[in-house]
Amino acid sequence: MPLETMVIAGSGPAGLTAAVYAARAGIDPLVLEGDVPGGQLTVSEAVENYPGCAEALPGTELMTRFRKQARRFGVRFRPGLIRSVAKAGGHYDLQAGDEVVGARTLIIATGAQARRLGVPGEAEYYGRGVSGCAVCDGSFFEGGTVVVVGGGNTAMHDARYLARVAKRVIVVHRREHFRADACEVESARGNCRIEWLVPYVVEQVLGEGAVSGVMVRDLETGVARRLGCDGVFVAIGHDPRTEAFRSLVETHSGGYIRVAANSTCTSAPGVFACGDVCDAVYRQAAVAAGQGCMAAMDALHYLQKGGWDAGDESSAHRE
Repeated sequence: MPLETMVIAGSGPAGLTAAVYAARAGIDPLVLEGDVPGGQLTVSEAVENYPGCAEALPGTELMTRFRKQARRFGVRFRPGLIRSVAKAGGHYDLQAGDEVVGARTLIIATGAQARRLGVPGEAEYYGRGVSGCAVCDGSFFEGGTVVVVGGGNTAMHDARYLARVAKRVIVVHRREHFRADACEVESARGNCRIEWLVPYVVEQVLGEGAVSGVMVRDLETGVARRLGCDGVFVAIGHDPRTEAFRSLVETHSGGYIRVAANSTCTSAPGVFACGDVCDAVYRQAAVAAGQGCMAAMDALHYLQKGGWDAGDESSAHRE
């Protein structure tokens, strides 16, 4: 089994930025692309808030540019999703499909998956009016009507953010009480552009080429009706893709990987994390790319010091 100097798990903005920095530093990194090459950004119909994009680009096009840049520096790509990781002497054995890959350093950039409603029409119109990121896609609905589904802090933040650009914001929540902090709910309720449908659920997303409305049901009366809208923002949480790594590195209660302050170092020596897999707050491509740069630099510093052979395994987390 060949031993790789650096393996990067994930091929979104964080992973590919890490790959570019590592390759330019003389490392020959291997990127395991995961089951969604390019990451969650590929489901965005248009990206206009990434630095350097003079005009809106489809998410697939932006990630194609990331990939071309990485290939120009010799980055190697391989299909595969890491299923498990085991310590093996001074390196890690990564189970990726039917193959085992050895790695002296591992950068985890597997991202987070926005939770879905699982209703008819949602998958069909994801990226064409259905979104999991108000900050990313809110500007496309200027002057329109949007629905925000959820009752937590994220839903309240999204509703207030969207109220800056949309003419009408309708919050749909299945319960009369909210998981969000009381101050967050009060702030949203004080906004004249935000309306409330509680206790209601969205049962279907409607459209012809793009979202045109939703079917909602009143949970008290059982009555269903069509609600016209231009966009649907699903704000019911995210799930970090950390299942394969939870026995290897420390995680927060929500499953996000814990990293040391001002660093991408995890609790395991030679293992680093960047992007949405450790970021429960911002979840932006620009932030992920910046953290990818940090992870590559942290990993290079670790290798320069001699890796595990330099001494205490916990030193990676302390520094």
